[in-house]
Amino acid sequence: MSMTRNLQGKKGLVVGIANESSIAWGCARAFHAAGADLAITWLNDKARPYVQPLAERLEAGIQMPLDVEQPGQLEAVFDTITRQWGRLDFVLHSIAFAPAADLHGRVIDCSREGFARAMDVSCHSFLRMARLAEPLMPQGGSLLTMSYLGAAEVIDNYGLMGPVKAALESGVRYMATELGPKGIRVNAVSPGPLATRAASGIAQFDQLMADAVQRAPLGRLVDIDDVGALCAFLAGNTARSITGSTLYVDAGVHIMG
Repeated sequence: MSMTRNLQGKKGLVVGIANESSIAWGCARAFHAAGADLAITWLNDKARPYVQPLAERLEAGIQMPLDVEQPGQLEAVFDTITRQWGRLDFVLHSIAFAPAADLHGRVIDCSREGFARAMDVSCHSFLRMARLAEPLMPQGGSLLTMSYLGAAEVIDNYGLMGPVKAALESGVRYMATELGPKGIRVNAVSPGPLATRAASGIAQFDQLMADAVQRAPLGRLVDIDDVGALCAFLAGNTARSITGSTLYVDAGVHIMG
C-alpha cells in the first residue's frame, strides 16, 4: 500500500466495493492512505450493510447508492459531487456483470439481452462516468477501470466477459484520445485472478487461480493491495504521462502466453 501522500487534497470517486475482499476496497484503502478524500458507493440496500462501514472507516465524505442500471442514479452521484466538492480528480470504475445463464454457456449462445446488459454495466457505464466527470476535471484527472487477461486471450470459462472486457479496453484507448487534450488520463488495470465475490460467478475459478500460480514468473497470486498500490500511483500526478494503457498487475502471467 502507498506510503506516500501523493493524493493529498485530491477528490476521488470509488465505484465497485462489495465487501472487504473487493478489488475496489484495496484501491480505496490505498487512495485514502495517499491522502485522498473519497466518495464511495454501494449497489443497493442489500449491499449497504457491507459497504457503508468500510466507507466510514475511510471517512468518506460522500456515501451513496449506485446501480448504473437504474435511471438517474449515476447522475445523482455526480450531482452530489458537484454540490459538495465542485470538482473531481479521479474515478475508479470497478464493476462488471453478466447474467449467469449467459456467462456460463458458450459465447455464441449468449442472449441478446444478456450481452447488452453485460456491455451496459461493465463497459458503457465507464463511458457515462467519463462524460459526467469531464466537466469536473478542468485541471485534468485520472479515470481508471478494471479489466482482465481474458480480454486479450481466451481464458477457459471466462466466456462472455472476454469480449466485454475487450470492448472496455478499446474504449479506454478512445477515451484517452478524446480526453487527452483536457489533461484527463484514462487507463485500465488488469489484475491477475483474485478471490472476489464477482469472480465467484466464474465456473471453475479455483482452477483458474491455480493455473495462474503455475504460469506466473513470480509463482504467486496478487492481492487487492497490489492492485491498490498501482491505482494510487495512476491516480496521482507522478503518472501524468501514462494514458490509454492496460497495465497488468498479475505477477507476470500475461507474458507467459
